[in-house]
Amino acid sequence: MEFRFNMHPLFRSRIVRINNSLLPTGFTAQSRRVALDATAQISEIINFIGTLSAQAQGLSVPVTTAQKLRNSDHHIYLMFEPNDKNGLVVGILKVGRKSLYVFDPSGETVNVTAPCVLDFYVHESRQRGGLGRELFEHMLREENIRPEELAIDRPSEKLLGFLQKHYGLSKKIPQMNNFVVYEGFFASNAQNSSDIDGRRMHITAR
Repeated sequence: MEFRFNMHPLFRSRIVRINNSLLPTGFTAQSRRVALDATAQISEIINFIGTLSAQAQGLSVPVTTAQKLRNSDHHIYLMFEPNDKNGLVVGILKVGRKSLYVFDPSGETVNVTAPCVLDFYVHESRQRGGLGRELFEHMLREENIRPEELAIDRPSEKLLGFLQKHYGLSKKIPQMNNFVVYEGFFASNAQNSSDIDGRRMHITAR
């Protein structure tokens, strides 16, 4: 995805992490004007790729917008491809913690504060080239988390296939909401392993 502005100054690495400041990791602004311009450009990128992601998933409203990110503690990973023009943004992965009511393997309802995959999209022109795996692996390393610890929001059939192919995740625990969790979700998190922001996951029976 190309934009009208040069994106190379925004992306100091192939994949950048963006939180509610709407500034990429590693970005240093020399002035307030530079910072404002950068947040405006990042907002434009997020809104556009969020719309493409929604269209690809058949959603009427984007899950990811700059305004939603600004008003949350979630964060986004953007994948960049440099070139001799303005550069290309080729993928997005949005993650964050949510309080969920889910069924455990025995069918009991529990309240969990869990790390979640909230949006995941690689541009159609770059799919089947390993970029989705690269982006997902980067997130797992940065968050120090295993795939089975994640709750997946409204996964498409393509994403379900991706998780099975690359991580062997196939045994889902049936839920009554839009989230998918796999066997291993409760076992991993009951050991109080790290979640996305470094705090421990809490499971409370209801």
